[in-house]
Amino acid sequence: MPAKKLMRAVQYDGYGGGAAALKVNPECRSEVKKDVGFGAVTGGCRLENLRRVGRVRVFENIRRRTGKLYSSSVKFLISLLRLFVNMFFVGPAMDVTGEVIEVGTGVKNLKAGDKVVTTLGPHAAGGLAEYVVAKESLTAARPPEVSAAAAAGLPVAGLTAHQALTDSAGIKLDGSGKQVNVLVTAASGGVGHYAVQLAKLGNTHVTATCGARNLDFVKRLGADEVLDYKTPDGAALKSPSGIKYDFVIHCASGIPWSTFEPNLSEKGKVIDITPTSRALLACAAKMLTLSKKQLVPLLLIPKREKLNFLVNLVKEGKLKTVIDSKHLLSEAEDAWAKIIEGHATGKIIVEP
Repeated sequence: MPAKKLMRAVQYDGYGGGAAALKVNPECRSEVKKDVGFGAVTGGCRLENLRRVGRVRVFENIRRRTGKLYSSSVKFLISLLRLFVNMFFVGPAMDVTGEVIEVGTGVKNLKAGDKVVTTLGPHAAGGLAEYVVAKESLTAARPPEVSAAAAAGLPVAGLTAHQALTDSAGIKLDGSGKQVNVLVTAASGGVGHYAVQLAKLGNTHVTATCGARNLDFVKRLGADEVLDYKTPDGAALKSPSGIKYDFVIHCASGIPWSTFEPNLSEKGKVIDITPTSRALLACAAKMLTLSKKQLVPLLLIPKREKLNFLVNLVKEGKLKTVIDSKHLLSEAEDAWAKIIEGHATGKIIVEP
């Protein structure tokens, strides 16, 4: 991939405009230095020949022109502003898969032609593009048995489910260990549908919540019990068999701690994948009062070895990516509107 190659990329052209603010820019640039440049498929949205939008390095350019040294406080402010500027100008989508086009000077284990899957991270994003630049440390090989679309859905959603179950809940995915009761909320969504499948690889009894139209779908994923969240028992999170939950993988929103608490076992934990300020306060309160029941906020820390593990599960047929819909790059606005709507079943994929 020649340096600063022109490409098409989806970027925001305004602030606060939602999906309507996404526009295709045909003159973006991408440049490989120390990382990996490749064509990719994005997983909240996906792209087989996609690569990332060149970031707007506003503050680095200011620094070079002025030639001044900044105090630590100013540097910190600039880092925050750079994060905002990169996210605003680059556009959405972090998960991508595709073929390596060029490798930078710091890359040791990848070469041009390799099929890979990666996550770009929230500070970079820009996966809705014809080229991306990714970090080798977050990039895994994609075997031919795993389709580009299946791989594209894995990184953020799959890694979040994996981290919640293995690190936060301590569940072993080889079936060993004592049986535990797990509740997965919003089980038909991106993270939820992976969480149900991964949980069933362990010694678990899984209860799941979803909308009425997805009850059979979630049951097929392996859930032992499925609740319609709009029914009285579903809204109260009451298990049909009367069990108490040792762990809750909380993928929904708007459920107060008072609803979880009576359904938890003596040392039950609610692992919140998108904690709000109210959830963080509840977490602090439980810690201060030394409560045995805990609310645990989750901060995803993506790691290549865990992504490799998930890819291998897909290869072996033990995990699957369910695709809600596919959209062309030119239809990214429609794809993003569906994501914002919040009722997708599985993953939404964007193709070139």
